[in-house]
Amino acid sequence: MSLNMMNMIGVGPFITLPLVVAAMGGSQAVLGWLLGALIAICDGLVWAELGAAMPEAGGSYAFLREIYGRNGAGRMISFLYIWQLGFSAPLSIASGCIGLAQYAAWLWPALHTPILHLPGGASIPAVSFLAAATCLLAVAMLYRNVSTIARTAWVLTGGVLFTIGAVIVAGFTHFHAALLRPAPHAFDLHAGFFAGLGSATLLATYDYWGYYSVCFLGSEVKEPGRTIPRAVLWSIVIVAALYLAMNVSVLGVIPVQELTHSGTAKLAIVSTLMQQTFGAGTARVLTLLVMWTAFASVYSLLLAYSRAPYAAALDGNYFRAFAHVDKRHKFPSVSLLALGGMAAIFCFFHLATVIAALVAIRILLQYLLQQIGVIVLRIRRPEMPRPFRVWLYPLPPLAALAGFLFIVFSRKEASRELLDAVAVAISGSALYLVRAWRRREWPFRPAHSEADGG
Repeated sequence: MSLNMMNMIGVGPFITLPLVVAAMGGSQAVLGWLLGALIAICDGLVWAELGAAMPEAGGSYAFLREIYGRNGAGRMISFLYIWQLGFSAPLSIASGCIGLAQYAAWLWPALHTPILHLPGGASIPAVSFLAAATCLLAVAMLYRNVSTIARTAWVLTGGVLFTIGAVIVAGFTHFHAALLRPAPHAFDLHAGFFAGLGSATLLATYDYWGYYSVCFLGSEVKEPGRTIPRAVLWSIVIVAALYLAMNVSVLGVIPVQELTHSGTAKLAIVSTLMQQTFGAGTARVLTLLVMWTAFASVYSLLLAYSRAPYAAALDGNYFRAFAHVDKRHKFPSVSLLALGGMAAIFCFFHLATVIAALVAIRILLQYLLQQIGVIVLRIRRPEMPRPFRVWLYPLPPLAALAGFLFIVFSRKEASRELLDAVAVAISGSALYLVRAWRRREWPFRPAHSEADGG
Protein backbone atom coordinates (compact mmCIF):
# COMPACT_ATOMS: atom_id res chain seq x y z
CA MET A 1 0.00 0.00 0.00
CA SER A 2 2.84 2.41 0.81
CA LEU A 3 4.41 1.87 -2.62
CA ASN A 4 1.04 2.22 -4.36
CA MET A 5 0.18 5.43 -2.52
CA MET A 6 3.61 6.98 -3.10
CA ASN A 7 3.19 6.22 -6.79
CA MET A 8 -0.34 7.64 -6.87
CA ILE A 9 0.09 10.85 -4.91
CA GLY A 10 3.55 11.95 -5.95
CA VAL A 11 3.62 15.50 -7.22
CA GLY A 12 0.71 14.98 -9.63
CA PRO A 13 -2.18 16.64 -7.74
CA PHE A 14 0.07 19.50 -6.63
CA ILE A 15 0.85 20.48 -10.23
CA THR A 16 -2.32 19.43 -12.08
CA LEU A 17 -5.06 20.78 -9.78
CA PRO A 18 -5.06 24.24 -11.41
CA LEU A 19 -5.04 22.60 -14.85
CA VAL A 20 -8.08 20.49 -13.94
CA VAL A 21 -9.93 23.60 -12.77
CA ALA A 22 -8.96 25.46 -15.95
CA ALA A 23 -10.19 22.57 -18.13
CA MET A 24 -13.69 22.73 -16.59
CA GLY A 25 -13.69 26.50 -16.02
CA GLY A 26 -14.65 26.45 -12.34
CA SER A 27 -15.37 24.44 -9.21
CA GLN A 28 -17.33 21.92 -11.28
CA ALA A 29 -13.87 20.47 -11.92
CA VAL A 30 -14.67 18.18 -8.97
CA LEU A 31 -16.56 16.11 -11.57
CA GLY A 32 -13.24 15.28 -13.24
CA TRP A 33 -11.84 13.96 -9.95
CA LEU A 34 -15.02 11.92 -9.30
CA LEU A 35 -15.07 10.41 -12.79
CA GLY A 36 -11.35 9.67 -12.54
CA ALA A 37 -11.93 7.88 -9.20
CA LEU A 38 -14.76 5.81 -10.69
CA ILE A 39 -12.57 4.73 -13.62
CA ALA A 40 -9.72 3.93 -11.21
CA ILE A 41 -11.95 1.68 -9.07
CA CYS A 42 -13.29 -0.19 -12.11
CA ASP A 43 -9.78 -0.61 -13.51
CA GLY A 44 -8.41 -1.47 -10.06
CA LEU A 45 -10.81 -4.42 -9.80
CA VAL A 46 -9.34 -5.76 -13.05
CA TRP A 47 -5.78 -5.35 -11.73
CA ALA A 48 -6.80 -7.03 -8.47
CA GLU A 49 -8.16 -10.14 -10.21
CA LEU A 50 -5.24 -10.47 -12.61
CA GLY A 51 -2.62 -9.69 -9.96
CA ALA A 52 -4.01 -12.23 -7.49
CA ALA A 53 -4.30 -14.91 -10.19
CA MET A 54 -0.84 -14.29 -11.68
CA PRO A 55 1.49 -12.93 -8.96
CA GLU A 56 4.62 -12.69 -11.09
CA ALA A 57 7.33 -10.09 -11.66
CA GLY A 58 6.40 -7.78 -14.50
CA GLY A 59 2.70 -7.18 -13.83
CA SER A 60 0.99 -6.44 -17.13
CA TYR A 61 3.66 -8.30 -19.08
CA ALA A 62 2.67 -11.58 -17.39
CA PHE A 63 -1.05 -10.78 -17.65
CA LEU A 64 -1.03 -10.03 -21.39
CA ARG A 65 1.22 -12.99 -22.17
CA GLU A 66 -1.11 -15.46 -20.45
CA ILE A 67 -4.37 -13.85 -21.63
CA TYR A 68 -3.54 -13.87 -25.32
CA GLY A 69 -1.38 -17.03 -25.35
CA ARG A 70 2.15 -17.58 -24.05
CA ASN A 71 3.30 -19.08 -27.38
CA GLY A 72 0.79 -17.32 -29.59
CA ALA A 73 -0.44 -13.77 -30.01
CA GLY A 74 0.31 -13.12 -26.36
CA ARG A 75 4.00 -13.26 -27.16
CA MET A 76 3.74 -10.31 -29.52
CA ILE A 77 1.29 -8.35 -27.37
CA SER A 78 3.42 -8.73 -24.23
CA PHE A 79 6.55 -7.73 -26.18
CA LEU A 80 4.71 -4.66 -27.46
CA TYR A 81 3.71 -3.82 -23.89
CA ILE A 82 7.34 -3.88 -22.73
CA TRP A 83 8.35 -1.80 -25.74
CA GLN A 84 5.79 0.93 -24.94
CA LEU A 85 6.82 0.74 -21.28
CA GLY A 86 10.28 1.83 -22.41
CA PHE A 87 8.62 5.15 -23.33
CA SER A 88 5.63 5.49 -21.00
CA ALA A 89 7.41 4.49 -17.77
CA PRO A 90 10.23 7.04 -18.23
CA LEU A 91 7.60 9.66 -19.17
CA SER A 92 5.78 8.96 -15.90
CA ILE A 93 9.00 9.08 -13.88
CA ALA A 94 10.08 12.28 -15.63
CA SER A 95 6.77 14.00 -14.84
CA GLY A 96 7.49 13.55 -11.12
CA CYS A 97 11.02 14.90 -11.51
CA ILE A 98 9.79 17.92 -13.48
CA GLY A 99 7.14 18.64 -10.83
CA LEU A 100 9.75 18.49 -8.08
CA ALA A 101 11.98 20.90 -9.99
CA GLN A 102 9.06 23.33 -10.51
CA TYR A 103 8.51 23.57 -6.76
CA ALA A 104 12.25 23.94 -6.21
CA ALA A 105 12.16 26.88 -8.62
CA TRP A 106 9.46 28.51 -6.46
CA LEU A 107 11.97 28.47 -3.60
CA TRP A 108 14.93 29.44 -5.77
CA PRO A 109 13.73 31.44 -8.81
CA ALA A 110 17.29 31.49 -10.21
CA LEU A 111 16.67 27.90 -11.35
CA HIS A 112 14.66 29.34 -14.26
CA THR A 113 17.86 30.93 -15.59
CA PRO A 114 19.03 29.36 -18.90
CA ILE A 115 22.43 27.71 -18.52
CA LEU A 116 22.73 25.95 -21.87
CA HIS A 117 22.00 27.75 -25.14
CA LEU A 118 21.16 25.69 -28.21
CA PRO A 119 21.29 26.55 -31.93
CA GLY A 120 18.23 28.45 -33.14
CA GLY A 121 17.79 30.50 -29.98
CA ALA A 122 16.51 27.72 -27.72
CA SER A 123 17.91 27.27 -24.23
CA ILE A 124 17.73 24.84 -21.32
CA PRO A 125 17.22 26.27 -17.81
CA ALA A 126 18.84 24.96 -14.65
CA VAL A 127 15.47 23.59 -13.49
CA SER A 128 15.60 20.90 -16.22
CA PHE A 129 19.03 19.75 -15.08
CA LEU A 130 17.73 19.56 -11.50
CA ALA A 131 14.89 17.31 -12.68
CA ALA A 132 17.35 14.99 -14.43
CA ALA A 133 19.62 14.92 -11.37
CA THR A 134 16.63 13.96 -9.21
CA CYS A 135 16.00 10.96 -11.44
CA LEU A 136 19.61 9.82 -11.21
CA LEU A 137 19.53 10.16 -7.41
CA ALA A 138 16.49 7.86 -7.24
CA VAL A 139 18.34 5.28 -9.35
CA ALA A 140 21.29 5.40 -6.95
CA MET A 141 19.01 4.92 -3.92
CA LEU A 142 17.29 1.93 -5.54
CA TYR A 143 20.59 0.19 -6.17
CA ARG A 144 20.01 -2.21 -3.25
CA ASN A 145 17.82 -5.15 -2.16
CA VAL A 146 14.04 -4.92 -1.88
CA SER A 147 13.86 -5.34 1.94
CA THR A 148 15.97 -2.20 2.45
CA ILE A 149 13.84 -0.41 -0.13
CA ALA A 150 10.62 -1.32 1.72
CA ARG A 151 11.87 0.30 4.94
CA THR A 152 12.76 3.47 3.01
CA ALA A 153 9.30 3.41 1.40
CA TRP A 154 7.53 3.71 4.76
CA VAL A 155 9.61 6.77 5.68
CA LEU A 156 8.85 8.41 2.33
CA THR A 157 5.14 7.54 2.61
CA GLY A 158 4.95 9.25 6.00
CA GLY A 159 6.17 12.48 4.39
CA VAL A 160 3.66 12.07 1.54
CA LEU A 161 0.65 11.70 3.85
CA PHE A 162 1.78 14.55 6.12
CA THR A 163 2.12 16.89 3.12
CA ILE A 164 -1.31 16.26 1.65
CA GLY A 165 -2.82 16.35 5.15
CA ALA A 166 -1.24 19.77 5.79
CA VAL A 167 -2.72 21.11 2.54
CA ILE A 168 -6.20 19.88 3.50
CA VAL A 169 -5.95 21.40 7.01
CA ALA A 170 -4.72 24.74 5.62
CA GLY A 171 -7.62 24.88 3.20
CA PHE A 172 -10.42 23.95 5.60
CA THR A 173 -9.18 26.26 8.37
CA HIS A 174 -9.39 29.25 5.98
CA PHE A 175 -12.38 28.01 4.01
CA HIS A 176 -14.89 30.27 2.16
CA ALA A 177 -17.83 28.23 0.87
CA ALA A 178 -18.89 31.01 -1.53
CA LEU A 179 -15.77 30.39 -3.62
CA LEU A 180 -17.09 26.92 -4.49
CA ARG A 181 -20.18 28.28 -6.24
CA PRO A 182 -20.08 27.15 -9.91
CA ALA A 183 -20.43 29.70 -12.69
CA PRO A 184 -23.85 30.10 -14.36
CA HIS A 185 -24.59 27.34 -16.91
CA ALA A 186 -21.56 25.37 -15.67
CA PHE A 187 -23.45 22.09 -16.05
CA ASP A 188 -25.02 22.71 -19.47
CA LEU A 189 -24.42 19.53 -21.47
CA HIS A 190 -22.87 20.81 -24.71
CA ALA A 191 -19.77 19.78 -26.69
CA GLY A 192 -17.52 22.17 -24.76
CA PHE A 193 -18.63 20.70 -21.44
CA PHE A 194 -17.69 17.16 -22.49
CA ALA A 195 -14.40 18.27 -24.03
CA GLY A 196 -13.53 20.03 -20.77
CA LEU A 197 -14.60 17.01 -18.73
CA GLY A 198 -12.41 14.79 -20.93
CA SER A 199 -9.36 17.00 -20.36
CA ALA A 200 -10.02 17.23 -16.62
CA THR A 201 -10.51 13.46 -16.32
CA LEU A 202 -7.30 12.82 -18.27
CA LEU A 203 -5.34 14.82 -15.70
CA ALA A 204 -7.20 13.23 -12.76
CA THR A 205 -6.58 9.76 -14.22
CA TYR A 206 -2.87 10.55 -14.45
CA ASP A 207 -2.95 11.52 -10.76
CA TYR A 208 -4.73 8.32 -9.71
CA TRP A 209 -2.45 5.96 -11.62
CA GLY A 210 -0.13 3.91 -9.47
CA TYR A 211 -2.63 1.76 -7.55
CA TYR A 212 -1.28 -1.25 -9.46
CA SER A 213 2.42 -0.88 -8.50
CA VAL A 214 2.25 -3.92 -6.20
CA CYS A 215 1.37 -6.10 -9.22
CA PHE A 216 4.81 -5.48 -10.75
CA LEU A 217 6.37 -6.96 -7.61
CA GLY A 218 3.95 -9.91 -7.48
CA SER A 219 6.66 -12.55 -7.12
CA GLU A 220 8.10 -10.68 -4.11
CA VAL A 221 4.80 -10.25 -2.23
CA LYS A 222 3.71 -12.45 0.68
CA GLU A 223 0.22 -14.00 0.36
CA PRO A 224 -0.41 -12.31 -3.02
CA GLY A 225 -3.97 -13.64 -3.30
CA ARG A 226 -4.96 -11.45 -0.33
CA THR A 227 -2.29 -8.76 -0.32
CA ILE A 228 -2.51 -7.59 -3.93
CA PRO A 229 -6.30 -6.96 -4.11
CA ARG A 230 -6.29 -5.22 -0.72
CA ALA A 231 -3.32 -3.02 -1.61
CA VAL A 232 -4.86 -2.05 -4.96
CA LEU A 233 -8.39 -1.27 -3.77
CA TRP A 234 -7.59 0.35 -0.41
CA SER A 235 -4.99 2.64 -1.97
CA ILE A 236 -7.59 3.87 -4.51
CA VAL A 237 -10.20 4.56 -1.82
CA ILE A 238 -7.78 6.38 0.50
CA VAL A 239 -6.15 8.48 -2.21
CA ALA A 240 -9.48 9.37 -3.86
CA ALA A 241 -10.76 10.68 -0.51
CA LEU A 242 -7.56 12.71 -0.01
CA TYR A 243 -7.71 14.17 -3.55
CA LEU A 244 -11.34 15.22 -3.22
CA ALA A 245 -10.70 16.81 0.19
CA MET A 246 -7.64 18.64 -1.12
CA ASN A 247 -9.47 19.86 -4.21
CA VAL A 248 -12.37 21.27 -2.18
CA SER A 249 -10.06 22.84 0.42
CA VAL A 250 -7.95 24.63 -2.23
CA LEU A 251 -11.02 25.87 -4.13
CA GLY A 252 -12.38 27.24 -0.84
CA VAL A 253 -9.30 29.46 -0.38
CA ILE A 254 -7.93 30.43 -3.81
CA PRO A 255 -10.41 32.00 -6.28
CA VAL A 256 -10.87 30.19 -9.59
CA GLN A 257 -9.60 33.25 -11.47
CA GLU A 258 -6.27 33.07 -9.66
CA LEU A 259 -5.98 29.34 -10.21
CA THR A 260 -6.57 29.60 -13.94
CA HIS A 261 -4.68 32.81 -14.75
CA SER A 262 -1.89 33.21 -12.21
CA GLY A 263 1.42 31.72 -13.30
CA THR A 264 2.63 31.40 -9.72
CA ALA A 265 -0.44 29.47 -8.56
CA LYS A 266 -0.25 27.16 -11.54
CA LEU A 267 3.38 26.25 -10.97
CA ALA A 268 3.24 25.78 -7.19
CA ILE A 269 -0.33 25.60 -5.92
CA VAL A 270 0.63 24.33 -2.44
CA SER A 271 3.17 27.11 -1.99
CA THR A 272 0.56 29.70 -2.98
CA LEU A 273 -2.05 28.19 -0.64
CA MET A 274 0.31 28.12 2.33
CA GLN A 275 1.55 31.63 1.71
CA GLN A 276 -2.03 32.94 1.73
CA THR A 277 -3.03 30.99 4.85
CA PHE A 278 -0.02 30.58 7.16
CA GLY A 279 2.62 32.88 5.68
CA ALA A 280 5.85 32.66 3.71
CA GLY A 281 7.77 30.57 6.27
CA THR A 282 5.19 27.78 6.31
CA ALA A 283 4.98 27.96 2.52
CA ARG A 284 8.69 27.27 2.25
CA VAL A 285 8.46 24.27 4.60
CA LEU A 286 5.51 22.76 2.73
CA THR A 287 7.23 23.37 -0.59
CA LEU A 288 10.11 21.23 0.64
CA LEU A 289 7.61 18.55 1.69
CA VAL A 290 6.01 18.60 -1.76
CA MET A 291 9.47 18.03 -3.20
CA TRP A 292 9.82 15.10 -0.75
CA THR A 293 6.48 13.74 -2.04
CA ALA A 294 7.58 14.07 -5.66
CA PHE A 295 10.78 12.22 -4.96
CA ALA A 296 8.87 9.44 -3.18
CA SER A 297 6.75 8.97 -6.31
CA VAL A 298 9.79 8.80 -8.57
CA TYR A 299 11.36 6.27 -6.21
CA SER A 300 8.26 4.06 -6.25
CA LEU A 301 7.80 4.26 -10.03
CA LEU A 302 11.36 3.26 -10.78
CA LEU A 303 11.15 0.36 -8.35
CA ALA A 304 7.95 -1.05 -9.85
CA TYR A 305 8.62 -0.54 -13.55
CA SER A 306 12.19 -1.85 -13.50
CA ARG A 307 10.79 -5.37 -12.85
CA ALA A 308 8.79 -5.55 -16.11
CA PRO A 309 11.58 -5.54 -18.78
CA TYR A 310 13.51 -7.92 -16.52
CA ALA A 311 10.60 -10.40 -16.43
CA ALA A 312 10.22 -10.26 -20.22
CA ALA A 313 13.93 -10.77 -20.83
CA LEU A 314 13.99 -13.68 -18.38
CA ASP A 315 11.11 -15.16 -20.37
CA GLY A 316 13.14 -14.87 -23.60
CA ASN A 317 10.72 -12.30 -25.01
CA TYR A 318 12.85 -9.16 -24.74
CA PHE A 319 16.47 -8.13 -25.12
CA ARG A 320 18.72 -10.48 -23.14
CA ALA A 321 20.66 -7.71 -21.37
CA PHE A 322 17.57 -6.76 -19.33
CA ALA A 323 17.65 -10.15 -17.57
CA HIS A 324 20.89 -9.22 -15.79
CA VAL A 325 20.64 -9.27 -11.98
CA ASP A 326 23.02 -7.52 -9.62
CA LYS A 327 25.13 -10.23 -7.98
CA ARG A 328 25.13 -8.66 -4.53
CA HIS A 329 21.61 -7.27 -4.08
CA LYS A 330 19.71 -9.56 -6.51
CA PHE A 331 17.72 -6.90 -8.39
CA PRO A 332 17.42 -6.19 -12.18
CA SER A 333 20.18 -3.61 -12.49
CA VAL A 334 20.23 -3.15 -16.30
CA SER A 335 16.47 -2.60 -16.39
CA LEU A 336 16.68 -0.04 -13.58
CA LEU A 337 19.55 1.84 -15.25
CA ALA A 338 17.88 1.85 -18.69
CA LEU A 339 14.54 3.24 -17.46
CA GLY A 340 16.29 5.76 -15.21
CA GLY A 341 18.52 6.97 -18.04
CA MET A 342 15.59 7.40 -20.45
CA ALA A 343 13.58 9.25 -17.76
CA ALA A 344 16.50 11.64 -17.21
CA ILE A 345 16.37 12.51 -20.93
CA PHE A 346 12.59 13.13 -20.83
CA CYS A 347 13.15 15.60 -17.97
CA PHE A 348 14.15 18.14 -20.62
CA PHE A 349 10.63 18.09 -22.18
CA HIS A 350 7.64 20.27 -21.20
CA LEU A 351 5.44 18.81 -18.45
CA ALA A 352 2.15 19.07 -20.39
CA THR A 353 3.67 17.22 -23.35
CA VAL A 354 5.01 14.49 -21.07
CA ILE A 355 1.65 13.88 -19.33
CA ALA A 356 -0.45 13.86 -22.52
CA ALA A 357 1.87 11.46 -24.36
CA LEU A 358 2.08 9.19 -21.31
CA VAL A 359 -1.69 8.87 -20.88
CA ALA A 360 -2.45 8.20 -24.57
CA ILE A 361 0.29 5.59 -24.99
CA ARG A 362 -0.59 3.80 -21.75
CA ILE A 363 -4.35 3.68 -22.41
CA LEU A 364 -4.14 2.45 -26.00
CA LEU A 365 -1.29 -0.05 -25.61
CA GLN A 366 -1.96 -1.41 -22.12
CA TYR A 367 -5.21 -0.56 -20.34
CA LEU A 368 -7.62 -1.32 -23.18
CA LEU A 369 -5.89 -4.66 -23.75
CA GLN A 370 -6.30 -5.56 -20.05
CA GLN A 371 -9.99 -4.59 -19.85
CA ILE A 372 -10.75 -6.79 -22.85
CA GLY A 373 -8.25 -9.37 -21.61
CA VAL A 374 -9.86 -10.07 -18.24
CA ILE A 375 -13.06 -11.01 -20.12
CA VAL A 376 -11.14 -13.10 -22.67
CA LEU A 377 -9.35 -14.98 -19.88
CA ARG A 378 -12.63 -15.73 -18.08
CA ILE A 379 -13.96 -17.29 -21.31
CA ARG A 380 -10.84 -19.18 -22.37
CA ARG A 381 -9.62 -20.37 -18.96
CA PRO A 382 -12.60 -20.62 -16.59
CA GLU A 383 -10.78 -23.25 -14.51
CA MET A 384 -7.89 -20.90 -13.64
CA PRO A 385 -7.59 -20.31 -9.85
CA ARG A 386 -8.75 -16.79 -9.03
CA PRO A 387 -8.27 -15.85 -5.35
CA PHE A 388 -10.06 -12.58 -6.11
CA ARG A 389 -12.80 -11.99 -8.69
CA VAL A 390 -14.00 -8.69 -10.15
CA TRP A 391 -17.12 -7.57 -8.33
CA LEU A 392 -20.27 -7.24 -10.50
CA TYR A 393 -18.40 -8.78 -13.44
CA PRO A 394 -18.40 -7.82 -16.36
CA LEU A 395 -19.61 -4.29 -15.58
CA PRO A 396 -16.33 -2.86 -14.12
CA PRO A 397 -14.07 -3.76 -17.10
CA LEU A 398 -16.71 -2.49 -19.54
CA ALA A 399 -17.09 0.75 -17.56
CA ALA A 400 -13.31 1.24 -17.40
CA LEU A 401 -13.10 0.58 -21.14
CA ALA A 402 -15.75 3.24 -21.84
CA GLY A 403 -14.03 5.70 -19.49
CA PHE A 404 -10.61 5.30 -21.09
CA LEU A 405 -12.04 5.69 -24.60
CA PHE A 406 -13.84 8.86 -23.47
CA ILE A 407 -10.57 10.30 -22.13
CA VAL A 408 -8.69 9.58 -25.36
CA PHE A 409 -11.24 10.74 -27.91
CA SER A 410 -13.22 13.54 -26.21
CA ARG A 411 -10.45 16.17 -26.35
CA LYS A 412 -9.60 18.50 -29.22
CA GLU A 413 -5.86 17.77 -28.96
CA ALA A 414 -6.29 13.98 -29.02
CA SER A 415 -4.89 13.51 -32.54
CA ARG A 416 -1.33 14.47 -31.53
CA GLU A 417 -1.15 11.95 -28.70
CA LEU A 418 -2.78 9.28 -30.86
CA LEU A 419 0.03 9.71 -33.38
CA ASP A 420 2.56 9.19 -30.57
CA ALA A 421 0.84 5.95 -29.58
CA VAL A 422 0.60 4.75 -33.20
CA ALA A 423 4.32 5.46 -33.75
CA VAL A 424 5.25 3.42 -30.67
CA ALA A 425 2.92 0.58 -31.73
CA ILE A 426 4.25 0.44 -35.30
CA SER A 427 7.91 0.57 -34.30
CA GLY A 428 7.41 -2.08 -31.60
CA SER A 429 5.46 -4.37 -33.92
CA ALA A 430 8.09 -4.10 -36.65
CA LEU A 431 10.87 -4.85 -34.17
CA TYR A 432 9.02 -7.87 -32.79
CA LEU A 433 8.28 -9.31 -36.26
CA VAL A 434 11.91 -9.00 -37.37
CA ARG A 435 13.08 -10.62 -34.15
CA ALA A 436 10.41 -13.36 -34.34
CA TRP A 437 11.30 -14.16 -37.96
CA ARG A 438 14.95 -14.62 -37.05
CA ARG A 439 14.08 -16.77 -34.02
CA ARG A 440 11.24 -18.66 -35.77
CA GLU A 441 8.69 -17.61 -33.17
CA TRP A 442 5.00 -16.75 -33.52
CA PRO A 443 3.58 -15.90 -36.08
CA PHE A 444 6.33 -17.60 -38.13
CA ARG A 445 5.85 -20.77 -36.10
CA PRO A 446 2.38 -22.10 -35.14
CA ALA A 447 1.38 -21.78 -31.48
CA HIS A 448 1.68 -25.05 -29.54
CA SER A 449 -1.93 -25.29 -28.49
CA GLU A 450 -5.17 -23.38 -28.24
CA ALA A 451 -4.45 -22.66 -24.60
CA ASP A 452 -1.20 -21.06 -25.66
CA GLY A 453 -2.71 -18.83 -28.29
CA GLY A 454 -4.83 -20.82 -30.76
